[in-house]
Amino acid sequence: MTPSFDPARLAELPADLRADLRALFEAQRAMLEAERIRADHELAARLHIESELAASKETVERLQLLVKEYERARFGKRSEKLDPDQLQLVLEDIEIAIAEVQEREDDRARRSGRPATSERAGRAARAFPAHLPRVERVIEPESLACPCGCGLMVRIGEDRSSRLDVTPAQYCVIETVRPRYACPNGCAGVAQAPAPAHLIEGGVPTEALLAQVAVAKFSEHMPLYRQSQVFARHGIMLDRAVLADWMGTTAFHLAPIVERMSALMKLSGRLFMDETRAPVLDPGRGRTKTGYLWAVLRDDRGHGGADPPIVVYHYAPGRSGEGCVANFVYGSDAGL
Repeated sequence: MTPSFDPARLAELPADLRADLRALFEAQRAMLEAERIRADHELAARLHIESELAASKETVERLQLLVKEYERARFGKRSEKLDPDQLQLVLEDIEIAIAEVQEREDDRARRSGRPATSERAGRAARAFPAHLPRVERVIEPESLACPCGCGLMVRIGEDRSSRLDVTPAQYCVIETVRPRYACPNGCAGVAQAPAPAHLIEGGVPTEALLAQVAVAKFSEHMPLYRQSQVFARHGIMLDRAVLADWMGTTAFHLAPIVERMSALMKLSGRLFMDETRAPVLDPGRGRTKTGYLWAVLRDDRGHGGADPPIVVYHYAPGRSGEGCVANFVYGSDAGL
């Protein structure tokens, strides 16, 4: 059995031998460290490949499921077909999954030093609307000193690129101050500006906030409970019932505008109408019933008319009786 070397005896060896041993030890340690680093890199590469394979498998399975949904929507039985809105959601999911695969391929190409080859429609140069404000950010080099030592370089051109940005919603509190003034000599009378009129007297929302909540609910289909959650993320606690009360008050004050729009439509020589079925809660029956939203449109632009288009929506529980189209346009006593 070979006896182990005692490091304490290293000092007894000649100086040149000690130097050779130290060099040998350092070389062995460097070799072991390089081997460890190589093994770590191989492990990391293997784990990365396994992760990419798992992600690719998941993407393929999701795409296969989406394709089946699309085929069912297009070619399935009538009872299984999706409505156009649901079909758009399926197509969106397919497009998102395809973009994810393309980005994974582009990332792999960048890491390997190859140029990305996939064509990304969303990254094509686009002309942004002229009304959007432009914020110019100039990025200067760290140094303008010329390498030849002649002094500073001069500007000969520039490269420009444009990206679309967004400023998240910012809420603020408007403090309205109405100073009171009186005569310094104590005579009667106090001067103060009258309080401005508000849509909700004594309430906290401005008219701009009411408009935002209304557009989000009725145009962008964001329920009030979700808007309440958005406010909560900003630290503003507004219960859904409070938002509903705001919308009820807003609807009351907007009713004269809707009535005026309906009156203007009655003067038109032609109207366009269409219905959309919608599930409506049916209290006491434990299920929903079918209601109808009728859109009445005036649009004479295609017929040489100069009047702006108008759309007024009406709800009806059915297609006849109180739901008759003539009732919306001419009143309950009129016929088609």
